[in-house]
Amino acid sequence: MSARLTSDFWVAAYVRRCHLAGAYALVRRRGSPEAGAIFLVIDRLDGRNDLYAPAPQAEVENARARTFERVAEGVDGLAIEERLAREMRFDSDVWIIAVEDRDGRAFLNDGL
Repeated sequence: MSARLTSDFWVAAYVRRCHLAGAYALVRRRGSPEAGAIFLVIDRLDGRNDLYAPAPQAEVENARARTFERVAEGVDGLAIEERLAREMRFDSDVWIIAVEDRDGRAFLNDGL
């Protein structure tokens, strides 16, 4: 039986994956190292941004896997910041990872 990766470990691996693929990624906000929710902001560098949030646990088959859903697509940065501000008021332990990629890749397709 395998345990779920901690948030800080997952984030470190994710940032490394982005860098290896040629995208710039950084941790904008550090949350709880063990189990903080992770949000991904994908900046397409043309004024459009996507936001990925943790998928609801009821929709996840494997409770140990981290799964995400795109909750905003092609919106401006202000809309993303407003959504993140609401999330931080609700949960102060969130992580925010910013990725700059002209192709809008989220680097989530092969699981981490």
